Amino acid sequence: MYKTWNFSSRFAKVSLLLLLCAVMLLSCKKGGSSPDALDRDTSYAFGMLMASQLGDFGIMGMSFDYEAFKEGFKAFNEASETRLTPNVAMELINAAITRIHAQSNERMWLEGEQNREAGEAFLAANGARSGVVTTASGLQYEVITQGSGRRPGPENTVRVHYEGTLIDGDVFDSSFRRGEPVEFPLWRVIVGWTEGLQLMNEGSTYRFVIPSDLAYGPEGSGAIPPHATLIFQVELIAVVD
Repeated sequence: MYKTWNFSSRFAKVSLLLLLCAVMLLSCKKGGSSPDALDRDTSYAFGMLMASQLGDFGIMGMSFDYEAFKEGFKAFNEASETRLTPNVAMELINAAITRIHAQSNERMWLEGEQNREAGEAFLAANGARSGVVTTASGLQYEVITQGSGRRPGPENTVRVHYEGTLIDGDVFDSSFRRGEPVEFPLWRVIVGWTEGLQLMNEGSTYRFVIPSDLAYGPEGSGAIPPHATLIFQVELIAVVD
């Protein structure tokens, strides 16, 4: 009969998931008496919670043999004999996580390469347009409205309105849509913004096309995929300090 799991450092990958399992053991035998089973909806909710934790390991959406999953959970939860030792179980889990992460990394790499190639083609076409200036770093900008106010430096904080899109036109962020401008110091934003905002005077609106290496690079960020070339329309409202 196997009940105690080994929480040594070599199993750190799944320690959070095991802690969740420990929480769920509230429904197992205590002091030789069996408490009433949780109702159907509460049991379902615990299943949802357990599945949600898989996202912490980057493996949301994993498909299981659900009969075997239920068998393993029930055996462990009810303190009956399990057909795998904890060590073997952890080795299988770690191997699955490693395999899924490797597949995910390969997909991300392929997506990144496709985005990089598409971005390079977009930059080449955009750079040939009249009114578009390409700087030494590869940043491209186009003046929509030229203001005459103060120009920020790299240590200044600015107040701006902006909208950011991918090259396919998908909007991933927009202060215009939120109806409220934002303030930030230029040294805290992506390189393309730090460079681009210093070209603007207060009252200006520019359109920037930012290569991925001046944006979020091979990792991406949130809704921004790996190696994405980004387009921003930015209105510089004020240099705050």
